Amino acid sequence: MTKRFLYSILLGCFLPLIALAQTTDIDVSVRELTRQQPISGMTVYLENTAIGDSRQAITDQNGQVRFAAVSLNGAYRVFTKATDTYLEGEASNVVLRANFRQSITLQLPTKREVNLNEVQVRGRSTTQINTINAEVASQLTIKQVEELPVEGRDITRVLYRLPNVSQATGFFPEAPNVSINGANGLFNNYLIDGMDNNERFLGGQKFAIPVGFTRNVSVLTNNYSVEFGNTGNGIINITSKSGSNNTTGEVFVLTRPGAAIDAQTSYPLRDLSGNQVRDGFQRYQAGFGIGGAIVKNKTFYYLNVEHTTDIKDNLLNSPQLGVNETIRGTNRFTYISGKIDQFWNTRFKSSLRLNVGQVAIGRQAGGLVGGNTFPSAANAQDRNSLLIASRNTYATERFASETNVQYSRFRWNYARPENPTSPDVTVLDPTGQGIAYLGHPGYLFDSHESTVQVQQKLSFYRGDHTIRGGVELISSAHLLYGGGNPNGSYTVQLTAGQLAALRERRLGSNLSVTDIPADAQVLGYSVELRPAAYGTTQNIITGYVEDQWAASPRLNLTLGVRYDYDNLSKGGAATGDLNNIAPRFSVNYKTGNRSTVRGGIGAFYDKILYTIYSDALQQNNTSPDFRSELQYFIDRGILPANTSLDRVTFDGNLTVGGSNNAGVPIRYLQGPAASTFANQRNLPSGERRILNPNGYQNPYTIQSTLGYQYQVSDNLLIYADAVYNESYNLFRTRNLNAPAAYDYGISARNGTARSSTAANATRPLPINADGSGVLNGQRLAGAAQSVVVTETAGRSRYTALSLNLQRDRGASNYAYRLIYTLSRLYNNTEDINFRAMDANNFDAEWAPSINDRTHIINGIVNYYVGQRFTVTAAALLQSGQPINRIPDASKFVIVDAQNRPILGSNGQPLTTNDLNGDGGAFGDAYVGNSDRQPGEGRNSDRLPWSKVVDLSLQYNVPINAQRGQRIEVRADVFNVLNTNNLSGYSNNATQSNQIQTGPAGSGIVQRNAGPPRQFQFGVRYLF
Repeated sequence: MTKRFLYSILLGCFLPLIALAQTTDIDVSVRELTRQQPISGMTVYLENTAIGDSRQAITDQNGQVRFAAVSLNGAYRVFTKATDTYLEGEASNVVLRANFRQSITLQLPTKREVNLNEVQVRGRSTTQINTINAEVASQLTIKQVEELPVEGRDITRVLYRLPNVSQATGFFPEAPNVSINGANGLFNNYLIDGMDNNERFLGGQKFAIPVGFTRNVSVLTNNYSVEFGNTGNGIINITSKSGSNNTTGEVFVLTRPGAAIDAQTSYPLRDLSGNQVRDGFQRYQAGFGIGGAIVKNKTFYYLNVEHTTDIKDNLLNSPQLGVNETIRGTNRFTYISGKIDQFWNTRFKSSLRLNVGQVAIGRQAGGLVGGNTFPSAANAQDRNSLLIASRNTYATERFASETNVQYSRFRWNYARPENPTSPDVTVLDPTGQGIAYLGHPGYLFDSHESTVQVQQKLSFYRGDHTIRGGVELISSAHLLYGGGNPNGSYTVQLTAGQLAALRERRLGSNLSVTDIPADAQVLGYSVELRPAAYGTTQNIITGYVEDQWAASPRLNLTLGVRYDYDNLSKGGAATGDLNNIAPRFSVNYKTGNRSTVRGGIGAFYDKILYTIYSDALQQNNTSPDFRSELQYFIDRGILPANTSLDRVTFDGNLTVGGSNNAGVPIRYLQGPAASTFANQRNLPSGERRILNPNGYQNPYTIQSTLGYQYQVSDNLLIYADAVYNESYNLFRTRNLNAPAAYDYGISARNGTARSSTAANATRPLPINADGSGVLNGQRLAGAAQSVVVTETAGRSRYTALSLNLQRDRGASNYAYRLIYTLSRLYNNTEDINFRAMDANNFDAEWAPSINDRTHIINGIVNYYVGQRFTVTAAALLQSGQPINRIPDASKFVIVDAQNRPILGSNGQPLTTNDLNGDGGAFGDAYVGNSDRQPGEGRNSDRLPWSKVVDLSLQYNVPINAQRGQRIEVRADVFNVLNTNNLSGYSNNATQSNQIQTGPAGSGIVQRNAGPPRQFQFGVRYLF
């Protein structure tokens, strides 16, 4: 196939596509070196040999010129030629990033200031200083990324090397692993080339873009343009790779051998997905990338393919069945990315990008340190993604039009069963102890999301003003299969004879559902009543306009306003949140030839996570008794008088069943089908949710910043940013049927806890021992003990000072980046499922955030030995994260209404850490709400400091210098000093050391640790 023939095919593919090419603007300021006066009438040249692009323009009265809609491909040289008055000036190797206006200052010496018989002097450039706006942002180029010690080529593992970004404690294993400004990582906004890359059910990336398809990574933390939104937090924008006239690429192999050479630890590690692993864990990766030109100066391509296989071992042990085996499992990650750029002419450019991700996180039998889940119950978590982005730009000297269209799909099947049509079976021995779990995982969570994103952007260049405007629609169709097992769930107990016979068969790990005796006693049976999928479409509509005004050669002002509407804000109300108007203002003033002061203030609105809406559907009910309970809340003023029960309720998932049906004992594997229980929704429930009858107000943040930048020399940059954020309307949950407030002083004085019976009697709708409600003296069989609604009423306050010292290599043999952040984050909600400890008293929850850190010191040093050997040391020091102090359950006796101890079956007093009796003791793996040690506030204690040093060693062996061919051999060592860190690493809250029993100062029981010293080795062939 000839290139011309392939070119014609590509043209045919592009014609029906309308979208946005990867472009940005370059603003150039030309000034005299000594007097810093603007130079007007100077011709400035722009050149990019990688794509055959060359332009020129003449500076205006402010000494400025703009190159609009410049492609991101390749690297640029910006220069002036010598005149009768001035010497030439140059800024070379200018690499652009998506959605960022590059500013360059050329400072030209006059000829009379230079002895022309001496060495020629070139004008210096200040390309690292942002002279355009007050955006607080930082970036890493792909070269900087590749020099860092990066685990598994996962780009998120370098983000916390940037200012105002830290590793996060989340509330489930797969939660995003970084926090911006200390906030919940679910609300980061992930972009690829400025386009959406967020799985919109819960938050996080759809496509986990690998290092091989990354050109540079930018994190916008504060005061960014109105072009960006859907978060009150920060933007993580990845600029993808593109081809050029030169064919370049890589082939790599990477491995983490694991325990054979890693330091030993008694604590579990986490794989790239965030799930825990232990003994036998190994990682193997391979892939390639290649880019070049199909037609020189016209059509460019880039293709990247990467695959990772993790190997991990679990222990399956069931002594009663004579089973003790190591079960091997795998994780598989495959990422395929491709892009084609077409330059139709100097004004019209197009591109097409494709990303495909196939992820299967294995859950084999057993457990990390042992378990009795057999292989028949194995399952995998799938996170599969598809993104197709079509892009187009048309630009003239005074106008630019950009159009983006992207279609994406994301499927998150949290437990894809090995045996999808099987029931699940819990097997007990004659004493009631669990000895085996077989069959289906026992639940469904299979989320499907299809999203269409359309953007239209316009830019007008009018003298000193650059006016930008745009509209956007993001429409996501959601569908969720959830609930219990539609095939039935059994709990069976074996007799001594049945157990002996089963053990005698020596089935080992092959034990399955059908091997259990048909006459085994069924203690319990349940089945999902509503296995159908349900969902809705979320539409986010956006419009914005912004004017950047070059008020003088030194002063730039930016004023913009953005509007967002999210239809999910309607919730259970008649209308949604319609007033999300977000003005933003910034100022950037050049105080000298190498320094600027910048500042700004603005409003930033967040999106509604679909899970808030979905949870209110899935955990809802329409039974007559539940509606009666809600009507009671309306009558009592707990719910608004205008609440529509039809709008706030829904037929959600419901598991029904029992030990018998109409008095007839259930036989094993012969439980009645879900259809047998048709319309039986009038059942008691521990907790139900409803849509908020007031709807949801979009969370928003008022951000204010003040910063200073000073370029000490061409290679040395100093900058500082002070940040103050106030956030409002944050998500949290309120229990409409919460028990009355509890006096924790009683527990402190007497060592007692309120019983659940006593607590239930104080609820607005009292609850009986069997879970039914009491309404006007009558039993309400289908009542819910807790009725939960998500509200948008939380607050947070973040204050920070970030100091940065950055030195590029230049002509020397070293480079470094030093960052110090002093910060404080307080809030009264942590997460979408956060609830107050007692009686909805959120005022008592105002405390440091779970991700609050006072000090973060981040240092990266690169040392270059000639052109072949590079040593990179990356150090991260952090003050300890907060500890939530909970009660020691052994020290608090449950008492009845007469203050008498309640005895267990063994005649001993029952104890608990649920002091107020509301059922909210710690144990929720996704939220972590619990009672706290009497006398202690939330997060009242601190873990010790975290100290980690990582090391990367790279050695390049030239093969063909003229063609740029070489082999790179590298070794990465993580936590070189093998420090035992109890804090500071990305983690799941319920597995961390941030939960401790007893009062502050009573010591720390270590449950987990940051990774020990680990090794990673790789070989790359680059061409």
